[in-house]
Amino acid sequence: MFNYTIRRLIFTIPTLLFISFVIFFILDTAPNDPTGNLPLTIPPEVREQIRTSLGLDKPMFFRYLLWCQQFFVNEPLNMIEQWFNITIGDGERLRVQSWATRSPVVDLVVERMPQTLWVVGMSYVVGIIIAIPIGVISAYKQYSWFDQIGTFISMLGFSVPTFFTGLLMIVIFSVHLHWFPSIYDTTHQVTDWGSFVFQIKQMIMPVMVLAFFNAAQLSRFMRASMLDNLQQDYVRTARAKGMKERVVVLTHVLRNSLIPVVTVIALGVPQVFGGAIITEQIFKVNGLGQLLIIGIQGADIPLVQTLTFIFAVLIVLFNLIADILYGLLDPRIRYD
Repeated sequence: MFNYTIRRLIFTIPTLLFISFVIFFILDTAPNDPTGNLPLTIPPEVREQIRTSLGLDKPMFFRYLLWCQQFFVNEPLNMIEQWFNITIGDGERLRVQSWATRSPVVDLVVERMPQTLWVVGMSYVVGIIIAIPIGVISAYKQYSWFDQIGTFISMLGFSVPTFFTGLLMIVIFSVHLHWFPSIYDTTHQVTDWGSFVFQIKQMIMPVMVLAFFNAAQLSRFMRASMLDNLQQDYVRTARAKGMKERVVVLTHVLRNSLIPVVTVIALGVPQVFGGAIITEQIFKVNGLGQLLIIGIQGADIPLVQTLTFIFAVLIVLFNLIADILYGLLDPRIRYD
């Protein structure tokens, strides 16, 4: 397992480099102009000076190599200096900067990351906790009233878009019932019990909107996988040996059923961060999704490139985690 993990990590280096080049090339050839949002009264020569100051007069391949140096070398060194309070070299190194704010892009990501983890991360965990029991019970009690209701709710949650669910919850729970705030206060700090309660209240609606959507999808995969394994010969053999039904279902069937579901869960993590763009816009959550929208609207290419590449890194990373979990869930899988 260890050797397999090392080989996969080594293989991810050229993979991520190729992905970063494709992202850089596509965004560079897109018809985006950082001066497009400036007033029309600005003379063309001033616009050209602005483009030159941003380095757009240099060849694309040169700008890509400069971005690689900034992101893969300068940014990690800067993080090491901040973590250990040391200075490496002269401490003056070029970083990936946003065209709009002239701030380092990594600092903007680190600033927005806690809000995304609070809302999006929590919603994914809640969705998994809800989906797995529903999928297991629905498969074990196939065509029962629980299965029928679960199927209906799952199809509803998977079909209805998150922007509609979010607006519906705002109308019901914020406008009419006044239970929860409709806007997420990103400046709120938890200092006492009252502030903690307010933090939980403002998290409930965005978390449940995303959790409902995630649980609807995962519960369907869990149910299908459980139904497939419940018909296998090893289940009949275990029951014939006199094993308790709870042991058969929760130990043998559930473990084997989680193997394909793990792939969906692992590969769904990056998609949740990208898919939270709509939910963050509805509830005004100042997270990575909203940051990406701001970068796209303002033609902030370095910001969009970095965020898109981070999403790609998450996909490759969690794909590796899913492969490793295969070996833990299925003893028949050996990588060495």
